Amino acid sequence: MTRALEISSPSNPRVRAAVALRERRERTRTGATIVDGARELRRALNAGVVVVEAFVCDELLAGVDAQAALDALRASPAPIHRVTPAVFAKLAFGDRAEGLVAVIRPSSTALADLEVPSDALIVVLDGVEKPGNLGAVLRSADGAGAHAVIAASPRTDLANPNVLRASAGTVFTMPLAEAPTDIVLQWLRSHAVRIVATRVDAARPYTDADLTGRVAIVLGAEDEGLSVAWSARDVEAVHLPMLGIADSLNVSVTAAILLYEAVRQRATRVNAPD
Repeated sequence: MTRALEISSPSNPRVRAAVALRERRERTRTGATIVDGARELRRALNAGVVVVEAFVCDELLAGVDAQAALDALRASPAPIHRVTPAVFAKLAFGDRAEGLVAVIRPSSTALADLEVPSDALIVVLDGVEKPGNLGAVLRSADGAGAHAVIAASPRTDLANPNVLRASAGTVFTMPLAEAPTDIVLQWLRSHAVRIVATRVDAARPYTDADLTGRVAIVLGAEDEGLSVAWSARDVEAVHLPMLGIADSLNVSVTAAILLYEAVRQRATRVNAPD
């Protein structure tokens, strides 16, 4: 096991290596990413995510989440490096300085490894670029009890540190996968998943779509919407009514609306009289 260090220099090689994980190329090369935030790290540890090493600034530690995360770290084999506030300032990237940053190895996001139940509620994000939106969708998917989130041809990776932060740590428990759009479509069809896609030009309102059973809700990128691949005959297109001057909502807001419509429909079906 790597020896834990007392680090006082922001130019320490371990600090530089951790900071480099903010870049996608380095995350891809190493298979690791960086988590900033006590709540997020606590949820990662509770989910059994592998922690490579952690950096702790005692002067900044505060709150129940921070103490719980630190206790879990101490029980793990990961080295815990003590750092000064100046070093921590270089490591931290979020808007909350909570005294804990860790390097982790995320779980596999291979589509072939994804398993879902017969009544799976799946979210597919096609070409989404903004990490904050991706993370917010994950948070809504978690809240609505979705079974998986699939990133189709994503323009950011699911291990982006800002995705982890925006998801409030739900990224560590939600089954995830990413693959090119054509591969995602093949997977959905081979697993008999009905496909409901949101399009601004669709004739059918989202409330008329059947969101029960094994179904995927597909949402497009913030700037370009859905790619043409989602215009196939077996894809049901729906829209959200837009009564003002805007033609669409933020993708994370749209996801939340459709997910909770699915929750409503599923509860109605379960509680319907025989």
